[in-house]
Amino acid sequence: MDLAEFDYHLPAEAVAQEAVEPRDAARLLVDRGPGAAPTDATVAQLDTLVGPGDVVVVNTTRVRPARLRLRRPTGGAAEVLVLAPHPSGGWEALVRPSGRIRPGELLTPSGTEHATALQVEVGEDLGEGRRVVRLLAAGGDLGPDEVEAALERHGVMPLPPYLDDRPRDPARYQTVMARRPGSAAAPTAGLHLTPALLDRIRQAGASLAEVELQVGLGTFRPMTSDVVEDHVMHAERYRIDPAQWANIRSARSVLAVGTTTVRALESAARSERLEGETELFLHRGATFQVVDRMMTNFHLPRSSLLVMVDAFIGARWRALYETALQRGYRFLSFGDAMLLDSGLLDSGLLEGTAPHGGATP
Repeated sequence: MDLAEFDYHLPAEAVAQEAVEPRDAARLLVDRGPGAAPTDATVAQLDTLVGPGDVVVVNTTRVRPARLRLRRPTGGAAEVLVLAPHPSGGWEALVRPSGRIRPGELLTPSGTEHATALQVEVGEDLGEGRRVVRLLAAGGDLGPDEVEAALERHGVMPLPPYLDDRPRDPARYQTVMARRPGSAAAPTAGLHLTPALLDRIRQAGASLAEVELQVGLGTFRPMTSDVVEDHVMHAERYRIDPAQWANIRSARSVLAVGTTTVRALESAARSERLEGETELFLHRGATFQVVDRMMTNFHLPRSSLLVMVDAFIGARWRALYETALQRGYRFLSFGDAMLLDSGLLDSGLLEGTAPHGGATP
């Protein structure tokens, strides 16, 4: 496939710069399948679109304030986006300006009072702007809990680059389900959910299940190859509790909130492992073994997330996106959402069997 197939015109004014309040007031474009016009709803109405036998699955990862604005010994500016632990014992990070920073160079936060509190030593070049870094204090490596504390003190929320620099409440870039820190970006479809909506989903007879996928380069790194199949996904860690997995596998229908949730579920089904790293790249021709419906935001052109949407519902994504733009839907991280249906249940392909049966890993 040519990457150009996943291009579309995204006007600047369609990119949401602020999240709506309340969270579930975001609009929801409901896919009704091939040949049927999509309908308009709001996320607050999601409970009316689920019922007994359905499982709604959410990603509970928490976004770290992982962007560090630092200075070099020369006085020049530098930036480090902490991604994930590296097998060397340090951390994988995106570093700017990566090509100009020598191995062993120490970066510090601005202000003399911070210089002794935190240092970032830049090490091995991993390519694509990625470096191994060590976070230090008083010359010694910080442990995992100390790193989290240092990021809370010195870091800022890693908002996407298409957002302008107006002040924003960092809490608005966390889901209400967020627990363990580990992500460098939010699972944005989950930003629309509220505790009250989750309660109404349960009252409608559906159940909720949780997974964790730590959002990193695999989700937000741009695709660079003109041939879609040549794209290599960066690994992201996922984890699913066995009891949650059993609930998901016994469902009549699984609605995944967000592409990261989809990736965790489909990775577990393929690997038969409930915890680990995944490099799964879902593109046209993929078989979805777990997920029947997906709630997701509107994605950037030429992105791996849009390629996943195409794999899930086929080429009608383009008509849905055109409809959304015509109807004034807001796009990207702080934008509105769509509810996509794979059509497997309606097609009868799952009829007569437990929809997601099989050996539990």
